[in-house]
Amino acid sequence: MARIPLKVNGKSRIVDVNPETPLLYVLRNDLELNGPKFGCGLAQCGSCTVIMDGKAIRSCVTEVKAAANRPVTTLEGLGTTKKLHPLQKAFIEEQAGQCCYCISGIIMSAKVLLDNNPNPTVADIKEALTANLCRCGSHLRIVRAIQRAARQQRV
Repeated sequence: MARIPLKVNGKSRIVDVNPETPLLYVLRNDLELNGPKFGCGLAQCGSCTVIMDGKAIRSCVTEVKAAANRPVTTLEGLGTTKKLHPLQKAFIEEQAGQCCYCISGIIMSAKVLLDNNPNPTVADIKEALTANLCRCGSHLRIVRAIQRAARQQRV
């Protein structure tokens, strides 16, 4: 066990865990954050996606020691129920979620895209989401939601 200092969603926290523990387990079990999900455990599905240092990462294969003192953002860190992030708002408005298991990871990947490209094409959006699996079939609504969020952020 080791005391690992984390910066999650703008808050400093210290967790006492094995340094090799997957970041996902610490986020969900120790910090009680429900945004990132366990999907495959192999960085193949994207359900566990969080943002670290401005990049979309798979928290299921990232050891917690790699996140020490680095900014990590989960879905909970984007907005609140009173003040939604434009992506959260757009996903609701477009009814882009169906079962919603993958949506957190998709929104986090989309945030990184929009942070780096405020005016993405449909091809850019599809490319940014290639590592996020969704079996529900709401892909067109997901693309529309990201386009809507991009427009809202530019205003």
